[in-house]
Amino acid sequence: MEECGVQDVLGEWLDGDGAAPARDELARAVRLSLRTLARVAPGATVEVRVPPFAAVQCVAGPKHTRGTPPNVVETDPRTWLELATGRLTWTAALAQGRVAASGSRADVSEWLPLIDRHGTVG
Repeated sequence: MEECGVQDVLGEWLDGDGAAPARDELARAVRLSLRTLARVAPGATVEVRVPPFAAVQCVAGPKHTRGTPPNVVETDPRTWLELATGRLTWTAALAQGRVAASGSRADVSEWLPLIDRHGTVG
């Protein structure tokens, strides 16, 4: 297993106990975790967007190549990292309106969490 570093840098903040991270640390954690998602769920059926830092295409199935993808997941950096680390469930994020998911395949819950509470990518 490889280490992502999200827990070390952002764990206390994600738990509500620490100061907000520097913008570059937040951007790095979002980008690393999205790349991990693309690695564990390869494909181009779903686009996951975490503005303003990154977006990836993932999930096997029909490939989208032009215009707005039909399957899009979009959320803010904190919500994404809470999902990626298991602090928030997909169902709860949807119910709370913290994730926008459009399209019949716009569900990445099968691959979440990406990083356990010890920072191990799995």
